[in-house]
Amino acid sequence: MDTATLAPYARQVLEEATLPDLPNHYRGKVRDNYDLPDGRRILITSDRISAFDISLAAIPFKGRVLTQTARFWFERTGDICPNHVLAYPDPNVVVGRRLSILPVEIVVRGYLAGTTSTSILTRYKAGEREMYGHHLPDGMRPNQKLDHPIITPTTKADHGGHDEPLTEAEILGRGLLTPGQWQTVSEAALKLFARGQELAAERGLILADTKYEFGLDGDGRVVLADEIHTPDSSRYWFAQSYPERFAAGASPESFDKDFVRNWVVARCDPYKDPIPAIPADVILETAAVYIRAYETITGEPFTLPDPAEVPLDRIRRNIAAYLAGGA
Repeated sequence: MDTATLAPYARQVLEEATLPDLPNHYRGKVRDNYDLPDGRRILITSDRISAFDISLAAIPFKGRVLTQTARFWFERTGDICPNHVLAYPDPNVVVGRRLSILPVEIVVRGYLAGTTSTSILTRYKAGEREMYGHHLPDGMRPNQKLDHPIITPTTKADHGGHDEPLTEAEILGRGLLTPGQWQTVSEAALKLFARGQELAAERGLILADTKYEFGLDGDGRVVLADEIHTPDSSRYWFAQSYPERFAAGASPESFDKDFVRNWVVARCDPYKDPIPAIPADVILETAAVYIRAYETITGEPFTLPDPAEVPLDRIRRNIAAYLAGGA
């Protein structure tokens, strides 16, 4: 979908989802959450895009893409692990069971990739070979496939903090998870990743790595939470061009969602300088990439709504109808 087609939607964004009629509002970086008295949680995914520890802009349809991509995967992995989903009253909204989130983020990696301080490629380039309880041999190249997928768990940092690498021994020694919980989440994560790689391959994609979040329900059962295999939580590469680009030492072809980030970095130091207003063409280009990601990952067309529609009005109406229906 090109930017000319998306131009009428430049202002049709969901920057925030404050609904005073709903209780217990908590606003995260991307989602607005409401906890109902009966144990349900309403999660509304906004169009906010965050970087450099701040919200930079709102990208048309970003929240819809993330919610519907996660729905695609939740519906195809429920046989592997129970998830928190109860209903989808709106394209931007999921109603889930409220969980006690486990304090360990489970990252599964199939390739030597990444750019953050916790990525295995960053640490490998720094000379480390023992990381997350795994040994990586000398002589590996950036973006090389691992012998088998590995789990590289981290702590879950508070806003503004940084995730810290963990090993299985540290997780158990610090009591972050019980041995039974660790076994359950690690086995589920590897099975979810295998399913993700299998279905991604059918779409001409490589699922290189991803992260999962798990919680406990009222009965102490481990449940998959948050989102799964979305463009924001996962690294996807195009399979057809991977061998040639890897042989040439080039970065794999991927969904380049960093137009906003790259535009900012080219114009200022975002940690020190005022950030200029993001131009409409950059925002629309980013929206087009998110839509392309949805259509490629799921194989389903992305349907554009009425350009006169106000997203928050629609969401308010759909949630009210859901709650009135006694669901």
